[in-house]
Amino acid sequence: MTMKNINPDNMWGEVYEQTRAKEILTRFIKSRRVPHALIFYGSEGVGKFNIALNFAGAIYNEFTSEHHHLEKILKLREPYIKLITPLPRGKGENPDDSPTAKLTQNQIENLQSEIEKLTENPYYKLKIEGANTIKINSIRDIKKFISVDYHDIPYRFIFILDAHLMNEQAQNALLKSLEEPPEGLVFILITNNVDLLLPTIQSRCWQIKFQPLSEKSVVDILKSKFGIEDENARRAAHFSGGSIQAALKLIEYDIEFLLETVISILRYSISRKYYTTIEYINKIVSSKNVEELTLVISLVKVWLNDLIRNRYSYHDYYFEEFRDTLIKFNEKFPEAQVEKVFENLTEYEKGLSRNLNLNVITLNLIFELASLSMRN
Repeated sequence: MTMKNINPDNMWGEVYEQTRAKEILTRFIKSRRVPHALIFYGSEGVGKFNIALNFAGAIYNEFTSEHHHLEKILKLREPYIKLITPLPRGKGENPDDSPTAKLTQNQIENLQSEIEKLTENPYYKLKIEGANTIKINSIRDIKKFISVDYHDIPYRFIFILDAHLMNEQAQNALLKSLEEPPEGLVFILITNNVDLLLPTIQSRCWQIKFQPLSEKSVVDILKSKFGIEDENARRAAHFSGGSIQAALKLIEYDIEFLLETVISILRYSISRKYYTTIEYINKIVSSKNVEELTLVISLVKVWLNDLIRNRYSYHDYYFEEFRDTLIKFNEKFPEAQVEKVFENLTEYEKGLSRNLNLNVITLNLIFELASLSMRN
């Protein structure tokens, strides 16, 4: 990431879309009334962190003439920005230790490397092994950050990535810091599951919803930020739901293989050939891999959405090569509860984010799809 990403003459730099969010944040800056705490929420991979970083830079552009601060903001340097992110638990760690005190040297080097990648590419998703929780240690560390007074720094920021991964204890600890923050301190909680944040946290923050990106923007970002070839970028963007991270996962797991296997899962589930269905699911979903099962469910939901579109006489489909199958299904099962199954699968996706049992969700997925062919 270079200095051109935050330009004093163009506060949003290389930010793609998110017009409503940018309008709200611009209004805050121009009115010089910046909330002390915000929640950026919406699907993963739509640019929430990128806008948070640009917002921090834009505040400095508007309120100070010292643009040398921007470089330190871009590099996520303290005391300008305090970055809170899920971390692995160290051996023998207790709540009074600093967040990284008991991590191994390899874990610390991995963390530093991943943050460096994030500074170079604001659409990058941190990949830290074993980091599935924001620890109470990290939230308590915020108090130390707040307690130090920097007279020469007018604004400081606390970014909490994947804020929904704070447990209740960590969220309650955060509440104390949110209640009476010092002047010039801005919290930005970034999440793709705002419902997992305590209502008391939500009520103390200005909430801004981020929308899925267009296919064109996903393609542009995949090509310019990740070096993905045009054909792969377009194919993945088509099924990404407007999410950069979803598109990258589709590419990583071989999108053509995924699509073919998902169609087989649909076919055998609807035919109620359960053993064969499980065999196909096992081709994609390795042991205890939430990410892979999430991909399967998301693609199944795209297919269900195509069924709904066909029922309402739309003529463009994501699974275009299976147009005839979509039409024949609706002709054969006109009373199938497609919308209900779609809603239930959405709930299973939420269950995966809450670490519910994968085997249970897999079986529920199969039975939901089988229900589509059961006549009333």
